[in-house]
Amino acid sequence: MSENTSSSFGVNRLRNFVIGIVAIALSLTLVLGLQTSVNSESLEAQAQGATPLEVALNNGKPTLMEFYANWCTSCQAMAGDMATLKQEYGNDVNFVMLNVDNTKWLPEVLNYQVDGIPHFVFLDNGGSAIASTIGEQPLSIFEQNLTALVSNNPLPYANSQGVTSQIETSNPAVDGNQDNPRDHSN
Repeated sequence: MSENTSSSFGVNRLRNFVIGIVAIALSLTLVLGLQTSVNSESLEAQAQGATPLEVALNNGKPTLMEFYANWCTSCQAMAGDMATLKQEYGNDVNFVMLNVDNTKWLPEVLNYQVDGIPHFVFLDNGGSAIASTIGEQPLSIFEQNLTALVSNNPLPYANSQGVTSQIETSNPAVDGNQDNPRDHSN
């Protein structure tokens, strides 16, 4: 019996070890899987705390306007960097976020020729567009552009394009629907 008990103990120990490894792997998968939703929430939180467009156009400060969508993976990937930039430059620059899924912003989407997101427009102190960038951009590029914007110098990395998510200009499921679930206040 002692040999059988010893064998049984070894099998139980191995089984417990395997269960522990599987539990750790599942936990890591869950945490990594939730990061997309955390970034999405972060994006939504930033939109809620953004400067309203009307205020930005009239308060005499330069502005970084971001056209985004909650489903945009590039927008989500940049959410952390944008939060960092807002912390660093928020006293000197307006951070405006316009959700392309909200038809309220269609005039701005057309005016600034937004055909991919994220799409960033840099506005001077008077609210005039002076440059734009499209797609994911490194934090260092934004820092240099914002430093130039604040000091009223030419932007070193203006009118550049990175990875984008294409937006549809016509969506039959949304067009003409007054109760559009994708409408947001931003």
